[in-house]
Amino acid sequence: MSGLRADATFTPGLPAQPSDTSAALAAYAAANGMHVSGERPSLLRYVRGLWERRDFILTFATARLAAQYSTARLGQIWQLLTPIFNAGVYYLIFGVLLETNRGIHPFIPYLCCGVFVFNFTQQTVLAGCRAVPDNVGLIRALHFPRATLPISVMITQLQQLLFSMVALMVIVLASGVRVTFAWLLVVPILVLQSVFNVGMAMIMGRIGAKTTDVSQVMPFVMRTWMYASGVFYKVSTFTAHAPPLVATALKANPILVYIELMRFALIGQREQLASPPARLWVMAVIWSLLVGVGGFVYFWQAEEEYGRA
Repeated sequence: MSGLRADATFTPGLPAQPSDTSAALAAYAAANGMHVSGERPSLLRYVRGLWERRDFILTFATARLAAQYSTARLGQIWQLLTPIFNAGVYYLIFGVLLETNRGIHPFIPYLCCGVFVFNFTQQTVLAGCRAVPDNVGLIRALHFPRATLPISVMITQLQQLLFSMVALMVIVLASGVRVTFAWLLVVPILVLQSVFNVGMAMIMGRIGAKTTDVSQVMPFVMRTWMYASGVFYKVSTFTAHAPPLVATALKANPILVYIELMRFALIGQREQLASPPARLWVMAVIWSLLVGVGGFVYFWQAEEEYGRA
């Protein structure tokens, strides 16, 4: 009996037919909507599964944000204080000590736009690196589209940014800038950046799931990216004298694009932008689609691998 296959069917007087059992089981599974546990679904079915779990994604993201400051005495107030303190530190170093504010007016809202918008992408990328490793227990216990994890990471940081935007608008008004209809552009800007960010979170989520050490390296990468993104200085000051290839690369920097659009919407002053507004909008859409869609497909392709030892 040791040589017999476990999936063989035995009928008296007939030889074993292993393929009959396999075919019957496959037909039964297909008829009842059953599939192999952990298999990667089709892209369309994957998107549908994410939409069906939209309430879970939002609740999970909100819970993460609430837990972030649960042990602090001031609690959720830190969602507003943290970005303000960050902007204050950058103003002291770059505005007062290094005087990068030359030719920039008003400098404080200009700086805050850069700090808040960059921080949105930075924190999403850093949290995206740990989205899978930090939730291995959840992944192994429940069946759900793993993309819910990097998406919830982005939503958590978007909620944090909305608190920052309230402070930013107050700072802009206190600087003497008037409210205009251009402020309505903040909504599509944040939508485009959110799509870009979730794509980045998924790219880093897949990489971080395989190479956990990447979460130790990314803070240095993001710091370098910040210095190239015009957070506290005018990029046009450098691109005016830089080689054409370097100038083009600096102007095409996706985070710079979103920062410049936010500055244009809230502050105006077209002459301070690295590129014309129309070109910034085109690049913003391209980056959102390229990274957002590309990152989603890249993450989905490794769906079967997440949570495995």
